[in-house]
Amino acid sequence: MTTPAAFYAAIDGTWPAAAVTRAGPWTIRDGQGGGKRVSAATADEPTTDLGHAEQAMRAADQTPLFMVRQGEDALDHLLDHAGYTVVDPTNGYIAPVDALTDIPIPRVTAFTLWEPLAIMEDIWAKGGIGPARVAIMHRAKTKTAILARHKDKPAGAAFAAIHDGIAMVHAVEVLAHQRRQGVAQWIMRQAAFWAADNGANHIAVLTTAANGPANALYQGLGFQHLCGYHYRTAPKT
Repeated sequence: MTTPAAFYAAIDGTWPAAAVTRAGPWTIRDGQGGGKRVSAATADEPTTDLGHAEQAMRAADQTPLFMVRQGEDALDHLLDHAGYTVVDPTNGYIAPVDALTDIPIPRVTAFTLWEPLAIMEDIWAKGGIGPARVAIMHRAKTKTAILARHKDKPAGAAFAAIHDGIAMVHAVEVLAHQRRQGVAQWIMRQAAFWAADNGANHIAVLTTAANGPANALYQGLGFQHLCGYHYRTAPKT
């Protein structure tokens, strides 16, 4: 099994910010509207200095936002003391690729392709995954999009990319009327077959701790919880 450090590196490698800079002990991300994952600052080393990060994010017209990863308890306490509030506790799951390639994909159930089709962007848009997040997908290197079908109709879409042997699946979205039909399971299995064909040995996924159905799905497929994180956002002034 891989390490939490490799997992966090895979997040950055498969869902990349538009630009990454350093400010003192911090990594600063320019998300260009692509959401918290590509906009949050992370600590490169233990520190009590929030000022460099806050100044850099405000200079970029971003509300100060920090990702607190597993084991960064001192940073969490520092941010809490400064009035930063917790947002979106997130679980990181991982599995060997071959744990999901034991069952063949039924014919015309799921496909991998790049670039995404318009119908896939429509499916993502219904789940709040708009152009700024699709732009993130284009920035990744070894990547694919996944289209799932159910009863001969488009049912779901996802994105996957590989970083250092870890294939991470992002933007898993199933149309509301196509849910509870096993669509997300076939998306993940198709991602695993693609990962195996492209040299990855692990497959990973992220979901918020509050998303009960997604957590149950990944655990049921044999994923193991490896690590996690949450965000802390600046107090309103």
